[in-house]
Amino acid sequence: MVGGKEYLMTDVTDIAVRAPGRSDAQALARFAAAMPPHDLLFLARDIREPKVLEAWLTAQEQGQIASLVAVAEGEVVATIAAISDRFSWSPHVWDVRLLVAPDWRGKGLGRKLLYQIVTDAIAAGAGKLTARMTPDQAGAITLFEEAGFRAEAMLLGQVKAADGSLHDLAVLSLDPAGAAARREAFGD
Repeated sequence: MVGGKEYLMTDVTDIAVRAPGRSDAQALARFAAAMPPHDLLFLARDIREPKVLEAWLTAQEQGQIASLVAVAEGEVVATIAAISDRFSWSPHVWDVRLLVAPDWRGKGLGRKLLYQIVTDAIAAGAGKLTARMTPDQAGAITLFEEAGFRAEAMLLGQVKAADGSLHDLAVLSLDPAGAAARREAFGD
């Protein structure tokens, strides 16, 4: 990225990819509100809540997380974040969270964001990356597996939807050093 902003060209419009800022708060709120509720189940917190959105933007400003938004025609169409808890027993583990608006899926946007955030997290010292999603999110699982993530765990009944139904949570992980060694060994 140059100057914190990168532009992607699609057949529909130009997309700006950059770190989110305070000026994106309303667009992020609209994006979160428009997402299918099932797509939000893997998040530790509900980004539709104003306090959660505020905490996200504050953490971004303070450099506590790395996140990007993809903006098309003034609206957020995708977002990704890599989060590490520096005060935990596992500060080397960064959790990756990717959301792409339904109309923007299958266009390569998620792949571009995932590549960028993984690159940024590794450069910042991530020793392991994880991603969580419900097992029925086949497209997301495929995307992460193509990026080198592997299934690590299935947490049964881990998340509860607003209607009270329980859903399993798949956990995938990427070991950057191991992935690089595999690529080197197999000439990928």
